[in-house]
Amino acid sequence: MGHNRWVVLVGLLALAACEAPVEPDDPEDPGYDWQLPAGVEPPPVPADNPQTAEKVELGRHLFYELRLSKNLNRACGTCHEQAKAFTDGFHRAVGTDNDLHGHNTPALANVGYRAQLGWRSPTPDILERQLLVPLLGDDPIEMGMGGNEAQLLELLAADPLYAELFAAAFPDAPTDVSLTQLAQAIAAFERTLISVDAPLDRYLRGDEDAITPAAKRGWALFRSDQVGCVRCHGGLDYASPTNAAGEVVAEAGYYNIGLYNLDEGAYPDSAQGLIELTGEASDMGRFRVPSLRNLVYTGPYMHDGSVISLEGAIDIFAAGGRVITSGPYIGDGRANPHKSPEIQPIELSPDQRSDLVALLLALSDERLVEDPALASPFK
Repeated sequence: MGHNRWVVLVGLLALAACEAPVEPDDPEDPGYDWQLPAGVEPPPVPADNPQTAEKVELGRHLFYELRLSKNLNRACGTCHEQAKAFTDGFHRAVGTDNDLHGHNTPALANVGYRAQLGWRSPTPDILERQLLVPLLGDDPIEMGMGGNEAQLLELLAADPLYAELFAAAFPDAPTDVSLTQLAQAIAAFERTLISVDAPLDRYLRGDEDAITPAAKRGWALFRSDQVGCVRCHGGLDYASPTNAAGEVVAEAGYYNIGLYNLDEGAYPDSAQGLIELTGEASDMGRFRVPSLRNLVYTGPYMHDGSVISLEGAIDIFAAGGRVITSGPYIGDGRANPHKSPEIQPIELSPDQRSDLVALLLALSDERLVEDPALASPFK
């Protein structure tokens, strides 16, 4: 996205970045019912966008509303399908103009807990602002509504359904539908896309029978010094770097894992990682560590969807990078000069590889993909 466009987007929605949880005004009011397992905290909520059931319901409608794209062929829920754990199943995302984008569509499960929301950029860092990127951005064009904001808001305000939903969600606000309200409602719905009930979650909460013996062995390998997956895949989403004690040291880590090695270590022009923002050669191929949750639903994998199986992903990490022997991207990723030092070859037996796959499958949450409260209201 061009600098000028980004300035315009930020100006359109000047929302506070505070993420402190909101305390109910009425001490007898329990606030929003997150319906979470015991011991699981709800995501932080900005003080200027308190979570309400009415706002979430409006956001659910808007999330699945095709009129939010200029060609009426894309909603948030088009690229983030519930049945696919809120991703799309494509190798790389496709916008409203049917053009292929550079990145695989990231899954939205637990997005409300994150401040680092993209594959490469640490900003925008709050959902209310992030929404403007796919809605209004022009590089790439996702929803394509930049320049058509007024028409979109007029269209929604003229719809009796949305007039009722906006009034219920924002009873103390002016009667005019605003972009701020639209963004706040969709963000409120996105904060309900919570995945904390996979078999591994239940196992870690004390249910010894929740996962298979193979998954238990995989869990031991995942945390072992030998394999060390947890060094990059820790925290709630198994997407945060950790220290030797297993404690999360940063929300997001950015690594070059040796997927490609073109001219002097380059990645394909379609997506090159943090270097696109910093211009630093050392940032070539560095992308945010993705969540390991719901992998049974969210393939293909990696920032560009170039790995189609969990077994293939494990093979790449075990080898310390990927070797491509044919096609336009021939190269030995193991020797990429910008590869992160954490990515080194690992000795894994066939049984150990199978156990790691079993562990990864145990992070898939059926409730997330079946919950009717998260489904489209337009069936």
